[in-house]
Amino acid sequence: MEDPARQAALDTLRAVRQRDAYANLVLPGLLRERRITGRDAALATELAYGTSRALGLLDAVLTACSDRPLSEVDGSVLDALRLGAYQLLRTRIPAHAAVASTVDLVRAELGSGAAGFANAVLRRVTEQDEAGWVEEVAPDEDTDPVGYLAMAHAHPRWIAQAFAEALGSRGEPLREALAADDARPLVHLAARPGECSADELAAMTGGDVAPYSPYGVHLEAGAGDPGDLDPVRERLASVQDEGSQLCALALTRVPLEGSDERWLDLCAGPGGKAVLLGALASLSGASLDAVEKAPHRAELIRKAAGELPITVHVGDGRDSGLPEGGFDRVLVDAPCTGLGALRRRPEARWRRQPSDVAPLARLQRELLTAALGLVRPGGVVAYVVCSPHLSESVGVVADVARRTGAERLDTREYFPGVPDLGSGPHVQLWPHMHGTDAMFCSMLRRPA
Repeated sequence: MEDPARQAALDTLRAVRQRDAYANLVLPGLLRERRITGRDAALATELAYGTSRALGLLDAVLTACSDRPLSEVDGSVLDALRLGAYQLLRTRIPAHAAVASTVDLVRAELGSGAAGFANAVLRRVTEQDEAGWVEEVAPDEDTDPVGYLAMAHAHPRWIAQAFAEALGSRGEPLREALAADDARPLVHLAARPGECSADELAAMTGGDVAPYSPYGVHLEAGAGDPGDLDPVRERLASVQDEGSQLCALALTRVPLEGSDERWLDLCAGPGGKAVLLGALASLSGASLDAVEKAPHRAELIRKAAGELPITVHVGDGRDSGLPEGGFDRVLVDAPCTGLGALRRRPEARWRRQPSDVAPLARLQRELLTAALGLVRPGGVVAYVVCSPHLSESVGVVADVARRTGAERLDTREYFPGVPDLGSGPHVQLWPHMHGTDAMFCSMLRRPA
């Protein structure tokens, strides 16, 4: 290939559009298959993920620059236009190189007619920088600040509104949250307790010890596939956001009276928190049961667990068949919209819809209610979602606590050293405040 990096990025965009594929699953395979490494791999990653992340903004600009609706533009041409517009608006690639390379890709696949159209559209894009286009295509900032910030930071308006409601602000805090969510995140690793320390993992990977998790390490983005790192392949570490680590650790820090030997992860796949909890359970003489509905995800947990004291059950957490009151600590890492991890799933923000929230919230309430039945009196349940949406977070906890009589603990106590945790009793982490995904965590105790 004459331009392997851009071709890989373009093929990734096509897979996302045609097959609803995930960019972070498609691109690494293409890079390995085509033996793209070094600077070309870094460029392909930046272009594929960045274009996917900025899709709404790019489409608004392309609409303003095209003489036909985007719905009438050939899908392959539209993929290339998005790729070219991203280079023009959000990279330092010279405009002439961005336009010429994109037009060449279109010509090679679709011929001179499509290439001429792409050339005309992209030359119009070059007439303004990103800030100029935002002022043209975004709602008025004074009359619709949420809509303006949503466009400026490439988020659907309904997601920006959900962030605003969780933050209690439509001003600077919302701007900072959306900007952080629109930036390429660092890679977070978790050292396996009892096998490797954070200091050792940082030395092995060239990363930095995380600020809050005692097992966390941060790596610069674009350093390649973290799954290829020796410590990860040797099960000394795993790829896991620091916020996820903190939520799992918080469950283990709540003091209990009586037994503390039986732990449960009720929604365990694909196993990141289960492995961390299993390693901590092993160190303290406890054991962990892990429930996962999908058989292939349950198998992932078994493989990741190795020799850890984890028993995996295939089943629905709402009706697991496990003994009522049989566990001392229970984690409910519930299925959710994932709005808190959009920076790591570049295309997800454009796939999710407001209609997704209500059925997920119903499922979350059912899972949390089941967990409170599985934990013994006096035991503790951690409710965790990777979403700041109030309907998935405080709304679920308040409703279940009211119906079951569960005691809501001040969760902030179990996040030692983490600043800016608000007024409680729950914890809401944020990328712009804590450098983590926007994880929500609430601790509940079953009445004795």
